[in-house]
Amino acid sequence: MYIKKTTPTLNCGLDLVGEVLYGKWKIRILWFIHNGNVRPSELQRKIPDVTRRVLNVQLKELEDHELVTKTIYPVLPPKVEYRLTEFGKTLIPLIQSIGLWGDEHQERLRRVILKTNGKLDLDDVPVS
Repeated sequence: MYIKKTTPTLNCGLDLVGEVLYGKWKIRILWFIHNGNVRPSELQRKIPDVTRRVLNVQLKELEDHELVTKTIYPVLPPKVEYRLTEFGKTLIPLIQSIGLWGDEHQERLRRVILKTNGKLDLDDVPVS
């Protein structure tokens, strides 16, 4: 497992949240587990851009931060399921609010993201 070389700065709530949720896929993973997609293969189908390795690393970090629990069933082939802990469930209203904010501003966000990534010609950007 990867061990960070530097000690994280944990001076305020934002530092703490950033440390726990840092990772490209963690918010989506939490949301999909909340929606009942509890097996790693289900999560992989919901988030096709994530590699199996990265998915496993981020699930492990979420487990270490006590946001999800992992259950391994003693069958062949092994069956693994993840569930939100009570602590993890407290994040769902925040994730939902962030998603709604993204929905409300999706046109602008899409425009600035594409512009920043160099995928959009500035002449094609609608002015709002």
